[in-house]
Amino acid sequence: MKDRDVGKILEEKLQCFKPGSMIKGTVIRVDKEVIIDFGYKTEGYVPKEEFKSQQDKIEPGQEFDLIVESLDPDPNGLILLSKEKADIMLNWEKIERHFEQDIPIEGTILQRVKGGFKVDIGILAFLPGSQTDIKPVTNPSLFVNTKSLFKIIKIDRQRKNVVVSRRKYLEEEKEEKKREYLQKLEKGMIVKGKVKNLVDYGAFIEIENNVVGLLHLNDMSWSRITHPSQMLSVGEDIEVMVLDVNMEKQVVSFGLKQKTRNPWDDVETKYPVGSIVEGKVVNITDYGAFIKLEDGIEGLLHISEFSWTGRVRHPSDMVAMGDTLSLKVIDIKKEEQKISFSLRQLEPNPWPEIVKKYPVGSVVKGKVYHITDFGAFIELEKGIDGLLHISNISDAPIKHPSEVLRKGQKLDVIVLEIDPEGKKISLGLKHLGEFQKLSDQEDENESDNKENI
Repeated sequence: MKDRDVGKILEEKLQCFKPGSMIKGTVIRVDKEVIIDFGYKTEGYVPKEEFKSQQDKIEPGQEFDLIVESLDPDPNGLILLSKEKADIMLNWEKIERHFEQDIPIEGTILQRVKGGFKVDIGILAFLPGSQTDIKPVTNPSLFVNTKSLFKIIKIDRQRKNVVVSRRKYLEEEKEEKKREYLQKLEKGMIVKGKVKNLVDYGAFIEIENNVVGLLHLNDMSWSRITHPSQMLSVGEDIEVMVLDVNMEKQVVSFGLKQKTRNPWDDVETKYPVGSIVEGKVVNITDYGAFIKLEDGIEGLLHISEFSWTGRVRHPSDMVAMGDTLSLKVIDIKKEEQKISFSLRQLEPNPWPEIVKKYPVGSVVKGKVYHITDFGAFIELEKGIDGLLHISNISDAPIKHPSEVLRKGQKLDVIVLEIDPEGKKISLGLKHLGEFQKLSDQEDENESDNKENI
């Protein structure tokens, strides 16, 4: 290498040595000061008090980052260097890097101050009281002298002020653990949890890592329930099955009934169509009664299947809650989890005989048992009745059947129409006059025929 090149390199190197520049130095010896070789034409020194945390560990050969204070040597020919200023500069670079990259920084809470705490993160930073913890702080002194990770939420570079948040770090850590836990959850897993809240449509269950999911009312039991409180209470420990995990919304769906066998799986084998079964009345509505065969299997006894004769105005006229009934299974829809019963089909269908007994055109005796705005129901015999419509009561105009009829009244009526499928018999009263005229004409014709003979 040419002398000229060596000189150029030395010149460039010497240009790095100026007040305020950062250099690397190596400990040569430790006297009253720490003597440093930093590649300059003379050695440097650093006051021992600047090695506060390393006073007992300073040894020759150790390397440190240092700041050049001045290039004017002291009486001993040494250049003054500073470790503290280098540490501050490096710490600021670190702090700015952590702030820009939004990564946590470690620090120690030193003491309480107005509105919060002082925190050592390489420099002194301010921790507001509201940013100390996720929960409200009730005993601030417990946090003094504790180490933690913080998020830097504000930097004032001119004033060299830094504001940090322990709460933000804890919240983000909590969310990260939650995401990691959700990623491990799989459909079909059984997890332990606690009932956090009950609502009309289900229960919210809290499991590990603050994950809360919904146990829907429909997924609690194979049996019919109307409110979660019928099965669960707040604070209760519970084991549930994971039904679905939505990572995007961070939502989990749970099931309880799925932990047990679905009773509908073998319903067609256990309760085949046409079989006679025994069940209990568990609910009564206007259109029928719900019958429970076993836990999870309930079916409908429709009002139309109570009686062949159809005189059932409301299911409660025939059954009560808790009644045990023998029934015939008439339909099963396994996929829809529906089963239908019949009470009337336990007995023979009387309508073929009714048609024979009350042919159209026949005059029969009956009793008024119910009067409505549109007519009157006439009982022909026990369990069998027909409708005498208001239009078929009289040729004279009437506004209400009660103008002509009274409840319990006995009278003759004529069968106008009979519908065995619809279980309906239509009756007439005004037609009896025409029927009588027709009968009289038939009698006269028969008498004339006899005279001619």
